[in-house]
Amino acid sequence: MPLETTLLPAVFGLGTGLALIIAIGAQNAYVLRLGIAGRLRIVVAIVAICAISDAVLIAAGVLGIGVVIERAPVALVIIRIVGSAFLIVYGLLAARRVVRPQTLEPAAQHGSISVKTAALTTLALTWLNPHVYLDTIVFLGSVANQQGPAERWWWAGGAMLGSLLWFSALGFGARLLRPFFARPNSWRILDAVIAVVMLALGIRMAVGF
Repeated sequence: MPLETTLLPAVFGLGTGLALIIAIGAQNAYVLRLGIAGRLRIVVAIVAICAISDAVLIAAGVLGIGVVIERAPVALVIIRIVGSAFLIVYGLLAARRVVRPQTLEPAAQHGSISVKTAALTTLALTWLNPHVYLDTIVFLGSVANQQGPAERWWWAGGAMLGSLLWFSALGFGARLLRPFFARPNSWRILDAVIAVVMLALGIRMAVGF
């Protein structure tokens, strides 16, 4: 197949996907925090959940589910209310950690979280965010469908690859920051940023888009 129907759409999809995903948000902040803590099983699980979730949502957009989402505003309102409550609660928990900072030592301080808890939290941060449906299913799906019948799937594949690369870099690359986060004040700073991000997004989501 010629490059203009395979490689070029994939590259454009990769660039668009990365541009949309690489932003300070609740999901990225959570992946970063767990990546710094450095438990491999948890990092693998949350990176897989994030990448697979994005792939499913992007594929749904290509298949035309975005039209259904646009015509079901009530569903987005429900997701917005539940998601905002979840973000606000998580933000308050992060704010509490600012007052009681942690370090990477002893390992038990960060080892208390289970793979199941991390996975469920990641799923909630991903699927209870109404913006994820607008960004992936509606926006990315509509852009993908502006390509040709075959090119749209190459474009979508590039966007999915962008998601996988980003979350892998964020989750596994966060270990490079471990020396810095060996100090309690470093965790205090990170949790303060996470608290601000979560609370801001939660409040913004609660009052509307």
